[in-house]
Amino acid sequence: MGDLYIIAIDFGTAYSGYAYNISCKEEETEPILRKWGKEHGLETPKTPTSILFDKHGKFMKFGYEAKRAYISMRGEEAKKHYFFENFKMALYGRKLTREVTIKAANGKKMTALKVFTEALRFLKDDALKTISLNAAGTEFVASDFTWVLTVPAIWDPSAKQFMREAATQAGIVTDSTEDKLMIALEPEAASVWCKKLPSDGFITPNHSRDCLDQSPGTQYIVVDCGGGTIDITVHEILDGGALKELHKASGNDLGGQTVDRKFKEFLREIFSDGVWDEYEKNYPSEVQRMMYDFTCLKQVFEDIQITCPFNLGKVAQQKKEIEKFFESVEGAFWNEGSIKILKEKMWSFFEESLQGITRNLKEIFMKDFKIEFILLVGGYAGSQILRQHVTDQFGDQCKVLCPFRAQEAIVNGAVQFGKNPKVVASRKSAFTYGTEISERFDKSKHKAEKKFMADGCEMCEDVFMTLVSEDDDVGWDEIRKHTLYAIEAGQTAMSFTFYRTERRNVMYVDDWGVEEVASFEIDMPNVAGGRKRKVMLDIKFGSTEITATATDMASKIKKSIKIDFMTKS
Repeated sequence: MGDLYIIAIDFGTAYSGYAYNISCKEEETEPILRKWGKEHGLETPKTPTSILFDKHGKFMKFGYEAKRAYISMRGEEAKKHYFFENFKMALYGRKLTREVTIKAANGKKMTALKVFTEALRFLKDDALKTISLNAAGTEFVASDFTWVLTVPAIWDPSAKQFMREAATQAGIVTDSTEDKLMIALEPEAASVWCKKLPSDGFITPNHSRDCLDQSPGTQYIVVDCGGGTIDITVHEILDGGALKELHKASGNDLGGQTVDRKFKEFLREIFSDGVWDEYEKNYPSEVQRMMYDFTCLKQVFEDIQITCPFNLGKVAQQKKEIEKFFESVEGAFWNEGSIKILKEKMWSFFEESLQGITRNLKEIFMKDFKIEFILLVGGYAGSQILRQHVTDQFGDQCKVLCPFRAQEAIVNGAVQFGKNPKVVASRKSAFTYGTEISERFDKSKHKAEKKFMADGCEMCEDVFMTLVSEDDDVGWDEIRKHTLYAIEAGQTAMSFTFYRTERRNVMYVDDWGVEEVASFEIDMPNVAGGRKRKVMLDIKFGSTEITATATDMASKIKKSIKIDFMTKS
């Protein structure tokens, strides 16, 4: 199939979905978005990132089906099953291994790799089935497509590698077809999509007809407001319409789930004396229903009412009359079987998240940029409270725009990115990357303890050779070449070890703040050239990853390794 056969998966904290393109034509075509929930009277662009396994750990359901099946379970039955949601945040701000585990709603643990793999496998299988049904009987397989998987820009590189491995285990790609999986940064994908929207594609105050200025030199901030993370990038439009990243990705973990957590903390405050904890332990599926209802209600800035579940009322009334629980709290009332929360109290649930967004944006505005727009995207951007807050804080410095279908911007943009990855012409490297080399010893600059002898020559070991520096502009397809020589006449292999650091200038690979990220060895079987034998090291910067390829020039043996390099925790 052609390179324009693309499936993009937006694997979100709260909701996930996919869009695809099966047009063979080069001209602009709208991505086709899978809609979810029709069997439940819904039609949404994403489905809950919820997954259900049976008591033996076997996959059962994903999305609305998983959530509804779990919610309908009675207490004891629910406690036997493994139900996960919001599990994407398990990858935030931590170094990952294949053995890392995450906790299900019943308190039991499962390896994160298994949970992510099964979720991605479901989305892959559903996509191939959906496309085949809509393609006049043509049967598609995973290798027919280029796959684009979106990740937060602020994730640690190990989290991106983890997602690539989960995608491989899910059958999206194999070791031999791994080049057909592209990693797209979520705010970049959204930026690509918003750049092409007309003025009537945005929610704007006072019915203005604002849209993103396409003129070269226009600078704007993209704030991807997700369920888990707030992911921020700064772009400038170049001649020809490509994008240049002006500022390293920034953000925090104070997304929409922060608001949900504050709401749950408030329920615990209302239903004190251990009532909420007992209810949450014994009726986890009912808690899920309450949280789902709240997710829908938090989009608007007004008083809300949530029906009090029967079992919560029953547990509470074993302690005292239910009205009495509300006497010691402000901003909430008991109203004939419902919990009424005033809009001022609702705003307080958002406060920590909004302060985090404000902090990150102020740091960017303090830099020497000429920001003309802020683009708010992601499901959390659907909140009136969030949009109004950003407008109030920054509306006098630039225009604040939000697409009408903010939740779809990332997945639609990811399809466009798959078609044309060079649309982001350059990015800022979040780290300084280098490799370990040995060079002739110079007592005026090298440490004495680093000296060693090789074929009668004084050499210095552990030298950090910089490949790319922190905050450097890196082109999407840029290749940097380096020539290295054999240290000893008879050596039959050369080892490469790669390192990263947040410092711009380092001398040795064991300096403080330097960590190893990858290594490989290349054979050099032909020793005829002695110490004059060359190994060419090509460093290719593509999209969001870096590939190092070493070639022994005598034997033409090649070895490559892929290193993540763009994200920063």
